[in-house]
Amino acid sequence: MSLDLTQFHDAFFEESFEALESMEAALLKLDVGAPEPELINTIFRVAHSIKGGSATFGFSEIASFTHSLETLLDELRGNRMAVSVALSDLLLKSVDAMRSMLRAVQAKQPIDAQRTADLQFDLELAIANKNAPQAPASTPVSTPAAAADGAPVWKIAFRPHRKFFASGNDPLRMLRELAALGSLSVEIDAAALPSFAELDPHECHLAWRIELAGDVGEASIREVFDWAEGDCDLSIEHSGAPQAAPATAAPVTTPEVAAVTTPDAAPAAVAAAAPRAGNDGAASSVVGGDSGSIRVSVEKIDELMNTVGELVITQAMLSQLGTNLEGPSADQLRSGLAQLERNMRELQETVMRVRMLPISFVFSRFPRMVRDLAQRLGKQIELKLTGEQTELDKTVLEKIGDPLVHLVRNSIDHGIEKTEARIAAGKAAAGVVHLDACHRGGNIAVEVSDDGGGLNRDRILAKARERGLVDANATLTDEQIYDLIFLPGFSTAEQTTDVSGRGVGMDVVRRNIKELGGKIEVRTERGKGSRFIITLPLTLAIVDGQSVAVGHETYIVPLTSIIESLQLKPEQVNRLSGHGEVFAFRGNYLPVVRLHQIFGIEPRTRDLHEGLVVVVEGEGSRFGLFVDDLLGQQQVVIKSLETNYGHVDGVSGATILGDGNVALILDLGGLTRVTSQCVAA
Repeated sequence: MSLDLTQFHDAFFEESFEALESMEAALLKLDVGAPEPELINTIFRVAHSIKGGSATFGFSEIASFTHSLETLLDELRGNRMAVSVALSDLLLKSVDAMRSMLRAVQAKQPIDAQRTADLQFDLELAIANKNAPQAPASTPVSTPAAAADGAPVWKIAFRPHRKFFASGNDPLRMLRELAALGSLSVEIDAAALPSFAELDPHECHLAWRIELAGDVGEASIREVFDWAEGDCDLSIEHSGAPQAAPATAAPVTTPEVAAVTTPDAAPAAVAAAAPRAGNDGAASSVVGGDSGSIRVSVEKIDELMNTVGELVITQAMLSQLGTNLEGPSADQLRSGLAQLERNMRELQETVMRVRMLPISFVFSRFPRMVRDLAQRLGKQIELKLTGEQTELDKTVLEKIGDPLVHLVRNSIDHGIEKTEARIAAGKAAAGVVHLDACHRGGNIAVEVSDDGGGLNRDRILAKARERGLVDANATLTDEQIYDLIFLPGFSTAEQTTDVSGRGVGMDVVRRNIKELGGKIEVRTERGKGSRFIITLPLTLAIVDGQSVAVGHETYIVPLTSIIESLQLKPEQVNRLSGHGEVFAFRGNYLPVVRLHQIFGIEPRTRDLHEGLVVVVEGEGSRFGLFVDDLLGQQQVVIKSLETNYGHVDGVSGATILGDGNVALILDLGGLTRVTSQCVAA
């Protein structure tokens, strides 16, 4: 019975996309002229792995393209080609092409054959036009050898299995690498070669007997065959003095004229590099033994998180019941419950860490983007990344990428000046864009900063007045003026480009960040640069909240939205005709929102001076929530209200309290949309 390889496709695609990220990062670090060998090896390994997997699964177009790419990279590894700016650009385009092909195959859509063929031609042309001198086609890779007296001599028997090519392996490349280690003599064993009529060019029928003389260890020899492990029979023995090559030894020619080469498209077969253990056939559930890690589907982690949340609620209920018990066993029970609480907190934190990923997964996309934008705009840009290992919940990580892209593009286009302008201002020719992430006050702070010209206060205000966004006689603080850039459609760009200037982006940035329960601040200094500081929760599954009482109900207000809590005096409150109640707060008048009116419940008091007002911020607007009392701060597990009930304006979710009651978690952004109705009441 044949094995169905389609069950491993999801794992292959996911691993390939991750590998391409590392390949692109290594390419961006290549130094023109003298690249670091390990970077070249990293890039080569990625291409080789994707080629082998593609051949195994029958993705022939991808396998063919990566074969050409691998050949070029092998030339770089052997120092037969030099890294140039043009070659670096070609390799980066190849990464884009591979990513595009993988996505097309994954979506079961046709590959852009013309684009792929054009780029593959460019790769092969670069190989053909390499500057390093080439040996004639008939020149052997190595000759028998004259090793120095006493030099170690190794006898190697290398017999590939018939399906050797299906894993993307190339025996000639391995022989070239052995030749680089010392003096080599090679004898081909063609005993298993079938007649021409029975010959299958996709199968390997040859074997090699090799002698290697030189000061080299066995580990270095085995490293050459690492990729072929499981696909060949290999023996390596140490012998005495070097021997001359047998008279019948056949020369191993260069790939250009080799009779046996890795096929561009091998048939699908079960190769050692392909299927690795998974579970339930789910995507992202591949066990990787080499790295000591295991892939588990996000759905399973979410189920685990949900179960732990239920346990946390149950533990809180038991602890609350335990406080009222009396008797000889009560103290012992409470001690056990306290230990249970500690264990549950550790379990909760452990499961949360499973969902956490370093923000480097997001930061890794920017070196390429900055490089391309700098070239397009004719600017010199230095990208600085710090705090890449700061961890965020996977859901937050996925949604913060687009806002960061907008901010970085704006920094490059609007923030960083042209080289001539920077030099005239006494600055370095290259502008600096800095991405930083760190833990701050129980949250994550992500900062995008630049050393460019800073925001132009007067220009922003003039544009806002020109578009009727600000009254002509209004007096605004600097903070309020800089906040105008987040209004929909606002832009100070004189010309619209494909980079920015259409007035879209910054409003999306703020909205997306608000949806994540975060906020964004702007700090800028004219002529010195700007800083955009994003504050995000560690996870969306648990929220730090302030419990407030309204009548007999309890509500949770996210702590990140609270500015201050205060008790008003009667003379501090004014009622404006058609605008409801307002109160003075730090030089501004804020509206009062009565939660009991929004949710239709009976409060303990309707007099503002007898209750409390919690000043909050939602979607850039501030207002005061009138509540009966503050109950305390706590971490609560968020339950989706829409999944279990339906959408409610002003509510982001619900949680179960220790006494078993349900408390709604307020969505301050949503409340701003219903505030006008309450104020007008």
